[in-house]
Amino acid sequence: MLSKRNSIAVKVGNVIIGGENPIVVQSMTNTDTADINKTVAQIIDLYEEGSEIVRITVDRPEAAEAVPYIRESLEKKNYSIGLVGDFHYIGHKLLRDYPACAESLDKYRINPGNVGFKNKKDKQFSEIIEIACKNNKPIRIGANWGSIDQELLTIMMNKNNEQKIKKSSIEVLRDSLVSSVIKSAERATEVGLERSKIILSAKVSNVSELIKVYEDLASQTDYALHLGLTEAGMGIKGVVSSAAAISILLNKNIGDTIRVSLTPKPNGDRVEEVKVAKEILQALNIKSYRPDVASCPGCGRTTSTVFQELAIDIENFIEQEMPIWKKNYVGIDTLKIAVMGCIVNGPGESKHANIGISLPGTGEQPAAPVFVDGEKYKTLRGENISGQFKEILYNYINEKYQKNN
Repeated sequence: MLSKRNSIAVKVGNVIIGGENPIVVQSMTNTDTADINKTVAQIIDLYEEGSEIVRITVDRPEAAEAVPYIRESLEKKNYSIGLVGDFHYIGHKLLRDYPACAESLDKYRINPGNVGFKNKKDKQFSEIIEIACKNNKPIRIGANWGSIDQELLTIMMNKNNEQKIKKSSIEVLRDSLVSSVIKSAERATEVGLERSKIILSAKVSNVSELIKVYEDLASQTDYALHLGLTEAGMGIKGVVSSAAAISILLNKNIGDTIRVSLTPKPNGDRVEEVKVAKEILQALNIKSYRPDVASCPGCGRTTSTVFQELAIDIENFIEQEMPIWKKNYVGIDTLKIAVMGCIVNGPGESKHANIGISLPGTGEQPAAPVFVDGEKYKTLRGENISGQFKEILYNYINEKYQKNN
């Protein structure tokens, strides 16, 4: 497991972000918060998939009014989920006018670029901080290059223009993002918020720029950091970009909580972004969520569909059984399985796994050796290799993993 930067720990509901604590996965609903039933259902879906904290939009009075009812509904269903309110432009007013909303949330998220403008900025920012102090709530101060504090950016651009050796505009923008959140955090502590109540983020949609921003941020402060590539995009582009940015930063020991911001397809499942976040952490050996299945990509030696069908069948079997296994067996998420397609790398990869199977390749009768803990166990033949392998897998789990009481 990767070591972590020693940041200030922040408690959000029952979850602790930062310090030496594990990386926390979070997500955000895309329902209309005023629609209590739909919002509650999506919060539960995200939580059940593995989002330890869920953020909801609080953009107008109807949304603020719904928040305590959302909390109440979750509690009635026996869900204790870290709930974050996302506030822009009128957050000070909504938190002031709807105290039950302010009390029901576990954390507030505000953007220094739109918390207030001109002479109202400090007043409205301070009002939010005072409400957070009163309710003993943490705050994420999250800048975004799409909504950066224009006043601060102008000041920094002007200062740069006065220098003999000038920075590029993108460097000044990067400096402005970092400065925005750090100055805001300093102001929050002046108003009275404890440092252990502050999380920072500075998001951009470009992978290399995001890495540079967070490297700068991590070098200048010890606040807990929320990682995420903002507006990552759709489909494979969004997945790859998010995985690249977040993985590089985590490998640099930067970051305490992550959110993968994918654009869903129309009526698409919001939990996809949580699945991607979990896969990033599992791939980096930071957290384990399920048994790890290694399977080869296939080549000219595996032109039949037997190997692909077996790999898919085993993956589906694990996904179906995992909720039961997780309840019944301790440490089941550390199980390593290999489903390989031919004799070149198949036996060796299978020996590295706890349990593995290697098909012979194209043009041969299906005769698949099974390896258990590095030793050949038996060879499977016939039409029901998948069923036989599942039985061996189940027996292995039953024998090797301690049962929950």
